[in-house]
Amino acid sequence: MLRFFPEKKKYKQEEAEHAFDPTLPVPEHIAIIMDGNGRWAQNRRLPRVAGHKEGMETVKKITKHASKLGVKVLTLYAFSTENWKRPTEEVDFLMQLPVDFFDKFVPELIKENVKVHVMGYKEHLPAHTQKVVERAIDQTKMNTGMVLNFALNYGSRAEIITAVQEIASEVKENQLAVDGISEEVLAKHLMTGFLPIELRDPSLVIRTSGEERISNFLLWQIAYSEFFFTKAFWPDFNDKLLEEAIAIYQHRDRRFGGVKEEKK
Repeated sequence: MLRFFPEKKKYKQEEAEHAFDPTLPVPEHIAIIMDGNGRWAQNRRLPRVAGHKEGMETVKKITKHASKLGVKVLTLYAFSTENWKRPTEEVDFLMQLPVDFFDKFVPELIKENVKVHVMGYKEHLPAHTQKVVERAIDQTKMNTGMVLNFALNYGSRAEIITAVQEIASEVKENQLAVDGISEEVLAKHLMTGFLPIELRDPSLVIRTSGEERISNFLLWQIAYSEFFFTKAFWPDFNDKLLEEAIAIYQHRDRRFGGVKEEKK
């Protein structure tokens, strides 16, 4: 779609370091920073919004493939609390995208048994965006398969502050003792607290477009996540790259601060 002009710099997928092995464990929670939509469009001499539209097509493909591979939670960084700084025209387009996306894609999500969740400060979104988000959540609430979790108007520092404020209120109202504050308590108050404990923290974080930073995304939850960075812009991200990211994860030694035991 939307490939009208030759690319200035065409992305070429590099040879994978490891091959995906369906017999090895697949990360149960994958989080993706979907970066590079605007640059993808500019590389084709198209307006930035064309990249966001193409990016939504990638969301559809990756959602289906992740579900097929057995991923239980797919968290996608769709719009940050800092993205309001972008040009008004672009922000307006981004706020309309969920309307177009969910209206067309929810029937497929129901067919795929995917459950929609949206975390973030939804109350600050435009009314039409809030409406379609809540409708998609309601329409898929009976689904029992993968959770498609959009981070929309989300920022991790704000999330942590909100969690601390909620905990402070509980202490003030004698609902919680100070020495009862634990990692588990804080995690429950974060926006991933709706998930089962074992699924709240992503095992694998993927960022597209060649950038290698966190950008205020899941700062608490990614303490022990594995990372995969790719130069591919988000619209160029595909099933093969998802499998490559998982393959690299499958070959990582996850010790969580411990020491690997030598085989006897």
